[in-house]
Amino acid sequence: MSSADIEARVTEALLELVAVSKLTEEHILVIGASSSEVLGHHIGTSGSMEVAQAIVQGILHVQATHLFHVAFQSCEHLNRALVTEQRTLRQFSLEEVSVVPVANAGGAVAATAYRTLQKPVLVEQIQAHAGIDIGDTLIGMHLRRVAVPVRLTIKEIGFAHVTAARTRPKLIGGQRATYQIEELGDMC
Repeated sequence: MSSADIEARVTEALLELVAVSKLTEEHILVIGASSSEVLGHHIGTSGSMEVAQAIVQGILHVQATHLFHVAFQSCEHLNRALVTEQRTLRQFSLEEVSVVPVANAGGAVAATAYRTLQKPVLVEQIQAHAGIDIGDTLIGMHLRRVAVPVRLTIKEIGFAHVTAARTRPKLIGGQRATYQIEELGDMC
C-alpha cells in the first residue's frame, strides 16, 4: 500500500468518525497508530517514518477543516503519553511532561507528529471525546468514561485493524430518571 493510499484511507476513516461524533473545536480526538502493524509486522518492531507521515498527514488534513483538537498517543516506552499542540494543553488545562518521542521510544507516529505540529507538547493523559486506533494500540485509557464503539466502513489500513469510538455523558439516576426535557411530566 502506497503512502498516498494510506493517507487516503486514514482520511476516509476519520471523516466517517467525525460525522458520527460531531467533533468541533471544543473536542479532542485521540489517535493511536502503529506503522509496523500497517506494514503487516508486529507492533513496535518495524516502524516506518514514511507510513507515519502518511497517517499524520491524513489526520491533520481532516483536522484543518473540522478544527477539533488532536492528540497522538505514543507507545508504551513513554507510558502512552500524547503529542498535542500547546493551544490544546492550554484550552483543556492539561499538564505537560518532559520527553521527546523518537521512533524507538514513542513510536514513529508520535515522533512524526511531534516534528509536524506547530507547537508540540507532550501530556501524560487526556480525556478525549473520540478516538481512532490503527493497529490495536489500545487508546481506551485516553477516552472519556463512557465510550461507544463506532463501526467504520474502513476496517483495515494496510494490514492494521482499525477501531473507533466516540464518547457520551454518563446516564445517571435510577428507575425514575429522565434524559430528555420533553419527558418531564409531573414534578415530584
